[in-house]
Amino acid sequence: MKALPALTLSRVNDGVYRVLAGPDLHVGNLKLIGGQWKFKAIGYGAQGEVFPGGGPLTERHNTTFAAPDEAVITAVLTPP
Repeated sequence: MKALPALTLSRVNDGVYRVLAGPDLHVGNLKLIGGQWKFKAIGYGAQGEVFPGGGPLTERHNTTFAAPDEAVITAVLTPP
């Protein structure tokens, strides 16, 4: 897997954050489901089509977290 920059979170609402690599690469969403935060990977095709569960972090799809903490999420989703 190609190394990604540190991940950042952009709040959409109380239960959803966009997960961004660098300033504008949308790699997934963090969703509050059943009391825990779950990462939902997302990818995009050449024509802009959306591929749920795809993209550079497809292998991390459905990873769970206790809280939307950028440092923890970056460490878990983009290990060295």
